[in-house]
Amino acid sequence: MIRVHSYESMGTFDGPGLRLVVFLQGCNFRCLYCANPDTIAVGEGIATEPEEIVRMALSQKAFFGKKGGITFSGGEPTLQAKMLIPIFRKLKEEGIHTCLDSNGSLWNEDVEELFGLTDLVLLDVKQFNAVRHRALTGHSNEQTLRTASWLENQGKSFWLRYVLVPGYSDFEEDIISLGETLGSYRMIQRVEILPYHTLGVHKYEAMKQKYLLQEVKENTPEQIEHAADLFKRYFPTVYVN
Repeated sequence: MIRVHSYESMGTFDGPGLRLVVFLQGCNFRCLYCANPDTIAVGEGIATEPEEIVRMALSQKAFFGKKGGITFSGGEPTLQAKMLIPIFRKLKEEGIHTCLDSNGSLWNEDVEELFGLTDLVLLDVKQFNAVRHRALTGHSNEQTLRTASWLENQGKSFWLRYVLVPGYSDFEEDIISLGETLGSYRMIQRVEILPYHTLGVHKYEAMKQKYLLQEVKENTPEQIEHAADLFKRYFPTVYVN
């Protein structure tokens, strides 16, 4: 059974075209800015038969058009890689485009096979600086960067996603280092800058948890523009979402 948190139909944010987005339950990161803290706990969510997700995708296939498809997000979907593999195989047989939105921090045979079956990976790089990454997420970024290298070497298309958090991931030297390291990767189709927001703060209140970035303000237009200019030094296609 797949542990599902929720669904979004006709999504336009998580991959190309119109998409069915399946938010899976469970995450190994503890990002300070997480907008979906209710997806973190492993073992919760709705126990769902894999066939049900395939049926849902098939029922919406007519709306996907040439670019759309299904995106698995989270949480961290690779925590359920073994259960996702047969779903991705079936979706591929049905001609449905697949996206996997992942922090890239987990690696085993199942994860490798899952990435191999995926049409497009949305790779979330939270921070390039190792110390700041651990402070922001509670986790190392070493495997994330190895995953980026694997995708490049395997010829797997991916988007690089970067949340711009003032005082945590907006340091000029870190963005430059990221660009110098990954800027030559041919398989990065685009970079998406995701401005920091506080839309999920009410969830912490409902869960009786403290939101740790209460003092952090949302990005100014100037901060976003400066970050975009830095990324454009190294990557030809940069978007702000």
